[in-house]
Amino acid sequence: MAIKRREHRQGVTLVHTGDGKGKSSSAFGMVFRAAAWGMNVCVIQFIKGKWKTGEQKAAEKFDNIEWHALGDGFTWDTKNPEQDIKTSREIWDLCKEKVRSHQYDLILFDEINYCTGYGWISGEEIAAFIREKKPSWMHLVLTGRNAAEEVIEVADTVTEMRMIKHAFKEKGIKAQQGVEF
Repeated sequence: MAIKRREHRQGVTLVHTGDGKGKSSSAFGMVFRAAAWGMNVCVIQFIKGKWKTGEQKAAEKFDNIEWHALGDGFTWDTKNPEQDIKTSREIWDLCKEKVRSHQYDLILFDEINYCTGYGWISGEEIAAFIREKKPSWMHLVLTGRNAAEEVIEVADTVTEMRMIKHAFKEKGIKAQQGVEF
């Protein structure tokens, strides 16, 4: 079975939000699924920077996945919010450029919802861009806590991950290689 041609495809916008784990992991599943079908995929990460992850290592095995880990790190520990805002705006500009390029069948804006939660990029700005500029055949995935209402409204599918129990909070177990990164 071959990939559907763009003119025969209905692109969807998906949002993974909430306090529970699995938002990015679910999105990475879609990234690899799309790539395995021969789709051109672009991953743009807003928070993770130089931290190497298993997903990024796996993506290197695909010639149809482009990966950008551009964030300044875990921004809730920031000492320089002005820099975080500047970086987020630059990454958002790259997101818009990649959508407008029409080169990709699926684009992941990983952890962009944090930026709306912090007020660095407005939910209305993101929603308006999706409404006006996303090609009808393109799939977009947006992850992160605190998705803006405007982004939820424009999305086709929204999933909220709810934390019931967490290894770090409950037992102090730090992020584990192969599970969290």
